[in-house]
Amino acid sequence: MGIVVDGQVVDLTPELLARYDVPGPRYTSYPPAPEWSDDVGPADAGRLLKASNESGRPLSLYTHLPFCEQLCLFCGCNVIVRPNHDQAQPYLETLKRDISAVAGTLDLSRPVIQSHWGGGTPTYFTPSQLEDLFTHFTSLFRFAPDAEIGVEIDPRVTTRPHLETLRRLGFNRISLGVQDFSQDVQQAVKRIQPFEMVAGMVQACRDLGFESVNVDLIYGLPLQTPAGFGATVDKVLELAPDRIALFNYGHVPWIKKYQQALTDRLPTRDQKFAIFTTAVATLTGAGYNYVGMDHFARPDDELCVAQRDGTLHRNFQGYTTKAGADLVGFGVTSIGELESAYLQNFRDVEHWRDAVDAGTLPVLRGYELSREDVIRRAAINAILCQTVLDKAGFAAAYDVDVDTYFADAIDQLKPMVDDGLVRLDETAIRVTAAGRFFLRNIAMVFDAYLKPLDRPRYSRTV
Repeated sequence: MGIVVDGQVVDLTPELLARYDVPGPRYTSYPPAPEWSDDVGPADAGRLLKASNESGRPLSLYTHLPFCEQLCLFCGCNVIVRPNHDQAQPYLETLKRDISAVAGTLDLSRPVIQSHWGGGTPTYFTPSQLEDLFTHFTSLFRFAPDAEIGVEIDPRVTTRPHLETLRRLGFNRISLGVQDFSQDVQQAVKRIQPFEMVAGMVQACRDLGFESVNVDLIYGLPLQTPAGFGATVDKVLELAPDRIALFNYGHVPWIKKYQQALTDRLPTRDQKFAIFTTAVATLTGAGYNYVGMDHFARPDDELCVAQRDGTLHRNFQGYTTKAGADLVGFGVTSIGELESAYLQNFRDVEHWRDAVDAGTLPVLRGYELSREDVIRRAAINAILCQTVLDKAGFAAAYDVDVDTYFADAIDQLKPMVDDGLVRLDETAIRVTAAGRFFLRNIAMVFDAYLKPLDRPRYSRTV
């Protein structure tokens, strides 16, 4: 199947897809989260957070607001389905104590250059509750004047007062979950939201002056077809979002049991990839740049600028321009990424709340990176973000000879060279136009922890 990427026609044969259709990490962290250990706990978290102050690095804040009124069957997030909002205020009260405790470990002169609220459904909470939460943050942290302040919203429960409050508080980026506009698909995954509803929400965001309005889509859902999803992409283009996330549905019913209801209705691998490539062709043909993996943006967007100048970064929020910041997480199951460590809070509200009430940091597990981890993470990020690993630049940054240090990885890349996915030369490891569809597979050769597994731990790459 031919598709034009970066001005080149890429032919992705069924044989090629079959060869690289394997389970693999999405590399929002390295090492991947299954490698983290509960040997890292609250005391370690306090030590690591305090130590991070020495770097003077700016801060990026992630807040997890886990509640939803209804369960979407495709969901892979950590959510609490609660039509009754009786737990909302108690959660926020505990969350504010969590925020205060973490703030007590940090040098609060470090500027916040990015803040993001995810879920769940942040707009599950009332406008006044959201304002109270954000005011708590600003009473403790110093937000940079040009800070990126974003939030995910569900158009089904978000109101005009929600949007007005968020914009007044300083939120400037907003992401709307769309997934698919097909009525059949929406019914299958139990998320009904007509195009008119989403279009009205986008227009309201524009009217209120949000600087970036983004749309999230998912391909690989039950009953999807290339033609049907193509119609969804055409409707999305009518909305003219600044960025589009096109996520590969992660079917992990051994983790999310409710996904078992979707198993018999999913598109085949070839159908799924045809859905994806059709969407890529439409989006790039409409002027969006394919940043990589699951992100598209306008050529003048910060993501594209960062990719061109070599500063694009990838973390738990996907692709971001805020490389060089310490990511600090708040709330149940939230994740933080420091310069050389990861920290994750308890996954259930009860343990998280008990830890906060006891005056300890509510950290369940984490990971302290070795020098090798840092080097391999940088190599994986170079592949995923810039699609090139420059040998001289990498050697200067990490004091290693790429050909020697990654000899095993380079050997594993040779079949990918034969398949036209990678080019190797004296100066760099380069991902080709075809290889951009298999970035996860290419990154996997640099992963020292990946090994044959008794059972799946990851979603499939294709």
